[in-house]
Amino acid sequence: ACLIFVLQVRLVSPMFNIILFGPPGSGKGTQSEQLIAKYQLKHLSTGDLLRSEIATKTPLGLEAKNFMDKGQLVPDEVVIGMISSALDANPQVKGFLFDGFPRTEAQSEALDKLLQLKKTEIGVVLALQVSEEELKKRLISRGEVSGRSDDTEAVIVNRIKEYHAKTAPVAEYYKTTEKLIEV
Repeated sequence: ACLIFVLQVRLVSPMFNIILFGPPGSGKGTQSEQLIAKYQLKHLSTGDLLRSEIATKTPLGLEAKNFMDKGQLVPDEVVIGMISSALDANPQVKGFLFDGFPRTEAQSEALDKLLQLKKTEIGVVLALQVSEEELKKRLISRGEVSGRSDDTEAVIVNRIKEYHAKTAPVAEYYKTTEKLIEV
């Protein structure tokens, strides 16, 4: 409910794009579902885009598969190309919710440039803030329910540290554009 109120204040353009990020267990999935339903946004998950492009054997998908088969990260240019294709394939949507992207300042800059070319922009970046103790509790509970093996306390602590190390520059980047809201 809090996120929806924050967004109602920010919704001003016909196309509204959101980046949602937070550490593992912060509730991104739950909040994504609510935001998508409330504002009729298109969910753009880079993982889903990669799988779809590979499954349909698009040129970008084949290029991505080549990198992945070698155990390499898919270059930002390829991911941005996939996002560009997804934007073009959905001209009727009211906006996009970006999930899992951007993860670096360079990706943030590339996404902003792409959106500028498409005559739109990121409207808001929502950073979910949850205490480390609560994250551990949620993830351990999720692991018990789902049987996931990656939700042990040692793994959880490492995942949280990794998240903070990698996303801090993204948060700082969007703070400078006054688009970051910590919830």
